[in-house]
Amino acid sequence: MTRHKPRSGSLAFYPRKRAARELATFRSDNVLSRQKAKPLNFVGYKAGMVHAVAVNKQEKATSFGQQVVIPLTVIECPPLSVFGIRAYTKEQGALRVLGEATVEKPDKFFRKRHPDFKRKSNKKKGGKEGGEKSYATVSDLEKQVDKIVKVKLLCSTRPGLLGFGKKVADVFEVFVGGSVADQWKFAKEKLGKDLSVNEVFEEKQFVDVKAVDAGKGFTGVIKRFGVKMHRRKAKKRRVVGSIGPWNPSTVMRFVARPGQMGYQSRTELNKRLLRISNNPAEINVPHGFEGYGVIKNQFILLGGSTPGPVKRAVALRDPIRVGYKGLFNVAELSVLGVKRKEKEAVAGDEVRAQRIVVKKEAKVEKKSVADEIKEATMGGGKK
Repeated sequence: MTRHKPRSGSLAFYPRKRAARELATFRSDNVLSRQKAKPLNFVGYKAGMVHAVAVNKQEKATSFGQQVVIPLTVIECPPLSVFGIRAYTKEQGALRVLGEATVEKPDKFFRKRHPDFKRKSNKKKGGKEGGEKSYATVSDLEKQVDKIVKVKLLCSTRPGLLGFGKKVADVFEVFVGGSVADQWKFAKEKLGKDLSVNEVFEEKQFVDVKAVDAGKGFTGVIKRFGVKMHRRKAKKRRVVGSIGPWNPSTVMRFVARPGQMGYQSRTELNKRLLRISNNPAEINVPHGFEGYGVIKNQFILLGGSTPGPVKRAVALRDPIRVGYKGLFNVAELSVLGVKRKEKEAVAGDEVRAQRIVVKKEAKVEKKSVADEIKEATMGGGKK
């Protein structure tokens, strides 16, 4: 039986409305990457961008073998906390949750997201007061292992390891590759433990990124769609010339209209992962990244830009399509503008210290109104 789906084609970026959640998540994973039992996606936080010098290894490029300057996005990736396992079964051709098993006591940042997690209920149960709700365990799920068709990890971020003041954990699912038996075995081993980014990705591979971009509020058609402005003598300049005919009196969906711009979920495919490092000193700029601060955890460097402002959570996934292999095919990567010479650093610190001293000396002591009146009257008496 063929399904009739007339609206399954691409509608580009419509509807242009605000994202339902600030944390972007993936709905599907790569079929090719499921062969091995390993996690397939991760979440990090965008810190900013830097430049790097590298040797171009793309043979057909005009700059082959030469040093080129490339832009890089820095994403901080503290380890994730695996707090649960979710098992899926198939009913009527669709995936349904069969059950899930979780740890007893997650961290405080997770409990801020879900304050009622495994809290005892005061409602009557079976005619008795103060009944406790029962939760599934790993052994309960093992009894139904023959019904399981997919296993996913329930993970939460650890904001306490970040340096920009985030207090609530982000919660999401992590896909697991391999057969169902391999997925179940891997999930049981990881329950209650940490998951790092180098367990998911490798250097020089491609990844897909997904994030909610920067919100710009309600904007007009000129900024939102790039419509050409009218001449200066026109009655209105920043509008569309015509939004539709009188007959039939309708406005088609593809006519440029003002509305929400930004804060929308965007996915970009095949970003080259150039570096995974545990040493934040390799990337930290002298005074921290603007609007973000200093990186304290494991981080990755992606070639090019990614959607979203700084501090925004960025979802990463194994690539779902085959990308252009020559994209950011470089070697001998060296990040620019990270290190300072010791003499320059000391001199800069001394200059800043002198400025602070001068400002403190120049600061005038504030006087109350009563003191000023008293001083004025005493001065008048002397005269």
